[in-house]
Amino acid sequence: MLSEPMQFEYSFHWMNKEKVRNMITDDLLEYCIENSPKLIDRRWSDLLNAITRMPHNGRLLKVVYKQKGKTIKIVTAYWLD
Repeated sequence: MLSEPMQFEYSFHWMNKEKVRNMITDDLLEYCIENSPKLIDRRWSDLLNAITRMPHNGRLLKVVYKQKGKTIKIVTAYWLD
């Protein structure tokens, strides 16, 4: 049984960075969040990090997000390598 897709909300920062990082799509964000343990950000205790290796290209993706009930607010995302 397929699960319901995640509902994303985007920060102002991510909306600007998404234009430059157009290879990072919503499905990659969702995959990263689902397949990574919830890591607490070292600077902001209310933010979570997700780091996972993408299977299609082998690169590490880091997503910084905030859980707000069923909605996930994306703060930023970038490739680590």
